[in-house]
Amino acid sequence: MTDLLTEAERDAELPPLEATGWRAAETGDAIRKVWKFKGFSEAWGFMARAALSAEKLDHHPDWTNRYNVVDVTLTTHSAGGLTALDLKLALRLDALAGAAEIETDHSRPIACLCSEHAKRGAPD
Repeated sequence: MTDLLTEAERDAELPPLEATGWRAAETGDAIRKVWKFKGFSEAWGFMARAALSAEKLDHHPDWTNRYNVVDVTLTTHSAGGLTALDLKLALRLDALAGAAEIETDHSRPIACLCSEHAKRGAPD
């Protein structure tokens, strides 16, 4: 089993991740990041690359996808909170996301492009 991060590890490792847009999840001992890509295919491509990286680490994110938005939460369920695996996967996901827009305000709903298209009457 992987050990939970110590306070010293949290103090050293979490601020740099926060600077890239990772935030404490609303519930549990977890971190969360939300990316908005230019379109569905970019979001899906990111998720495919992320899935391969996660599989290599044998560590899998909790995530949702709605059109161009990918919302990822990382925690190690077997350990009951944040571990080095979560930090390692977070860094890999950041490297895979490219120039996607990062949503740092997790207190409000995130509008995906499909909502914006509907307002303009454009097809999904």
